[in-house]
Amino acid sequence: MKNLLIAAAIAAISAGASAADTVRMGTEGAYPPWNFVNDAGEIDGFERELGDKLCEVAKLECTWVKNDWDSIIPNLVSGNYDVIIAGMSITDERDEVIDFTSEYYPPDPSVYMTLADTKFDPKGVIAAQVNTIQASYVASSGATLVEFATPDETIAAVKNGEADAVLADGSYLQKFVDESNGAFVIADKVSIGGGVGMGVRESDTELKAKLNAAIATVKADGTLNALIEKWFEGVKGPY
Repeated sequence: MKNLLIAAAIAAISAGASAADTVRMGTEGAYPPWNFVNDAGEIDGFERELGDKLCEVAKLECTWVKNDWDSIIPNLVSGNYDVIIAGMSITDERDEVIDFTSEYYPPDPSVYMTLADTKFDPKGVIAAQVNTIQASYVASSGATLVEFATPDETIAAVKNGEADAVLADGSYLQKFVDESNGAFVIADKVSIGGGVGMGVRESDTELKAKLNAAIATVKADGTLNALIEKWFEGVKGPY
């Protein structure tokens, strides 16, 4: 999943979200089926439904904030919202800047998607969204990395020939293959990410504890498995 590279340390906000009346849930809103903006202009998807359920279980009053991916960690730390729930893999690099809850989705294999008439070369020109684990992987693989701000732009780069392939989460790219009438294919897959968790400020220990308890509850009662199976076609709930 996505890996935001932090170039410099950012000063944490001292006031914890656990003391606030409302917990603000930050998400990208551009990565279906994880999160997206629906026709009514509202945040929707797996993480919207899961986030609302976790807030209900934890007895938290929650609101939703849309934020671009490339600034999603800095804006958490600076206090623009209190939680990141945006398909974010738990990584050591991120954990140096923020804290994470327990995972609510297991590691998701990354896949290369190409046009069907393109001969796949893992050392070719590969598109990836900026500040993701996939971008880091491509950069270290010997391929030529072309980065884009949004996931939609990575798909467009393959369509218009700017890139030979795109590397992203399989759960995101599969729908493009399924809906392409054979134009797109999955060329290969790699395992490079950890489980997906919610990001919180390191000072918000009480909020993290409440969210962890809520995640444990929805795992134990089957709610989380049901949501995964609802939003990710063909995926069996692993919890």
